[in-house]
Amino acid sequence: MRVALAGCSTIDDPDEPLLVGALDRVGVAATGLPWDAETDWSSYDLVVVRSTWDYVERRDEFLAWADAVPRLANPASVLRWNTDKRYLAELAAAGVPVVPTTYVTGTFAPPPGEYVVKPTVSAAGLDTTRYGPGQEAAARSHVARLRAAGRGVIVQPYVHAIEEQHETSLLYLGGDFSHGARKGPLLAGTTVGATDSTDRAGAQAMAAGPRAPSPEERDLAEAVLAAVAVAVPSPLLYARVDLVPGPDGPQLLEVELTEPFLFLGTSEGAADRLATAIADWPS
Repeated sequence: MRVALAGCSTIDDPDEPLLVGALDRVGVAATGLPWDAETDWSSYDLVVVRSTWDYVERRDEFLAWADAVPRLANPASVLRWNTDKRYLAELAAAGVPVVPTTYVTGTFAPPPGEYVVKPTVSAAGLDTTRYGPGQEAAARSHVARLRAAGRGVIVQPYVHAIEEQHETSLLYLGGDFSHGARKGPLLAGTTVGATDSTDRAGAQAMAAGPRAPSPEERDLAEAVLAAVAVAVPSPLLYARVDLVPGPDGPQLLEVELTEPFLFLGTSEGAADRLATAIADWPS
């Protein structure tokens, strides 16, 4: 079996060597390639979308590429649904407790307290900034800039509990729960003005470690994936459910089905579990 691991040419995925080694152990030959490389994707038995972290400004091109790949995991229909954060409204309507999310469609009125402005299409914190009282003008300018570029905008309250309790990521591989991870706060200490999103995401990944999700977090993650299965009924090779503390229990921040960092190095056997799921992926 020959597998391509689709990534990007600008950022290395620290999980890739672990996965390539695990695939070799199950008899799968893996090659890492940028998703926009000029290659015959049909020559591979499976193309696994991994670290395609530069798709944001070329989403239409990325989705057209996904549509053209004969065997892709996760499938193109999942990528189309998951690469626009409007999916959060769909999950909230299905009863999933989601961090309160406002979609900016008219005049933007900055909310009270601290809040986060982000585009609906983003990765690694790109164009995501935290604001607070006295920073209304900067927040309005940020929203106006995104909308002028034709990008959707969402606003969420800043969850201060993240700074002490951090985020909890639940990783599912081949449809089964694999492991949990703790993610450091991406926007802690930041105010107005963009910092480099790659540096922020890298620092967050470096601060990560193993975490055993609570029963409540496990239950919520299962409910999230059940709602996803209704919204986009396709098999999932991998899924990462990111939860944050809420006033009445855990809340969903995001569900990552496109290019999540999988924290394979934080759990013994995680790379082997993903390799087995790839080897067993339906033909």
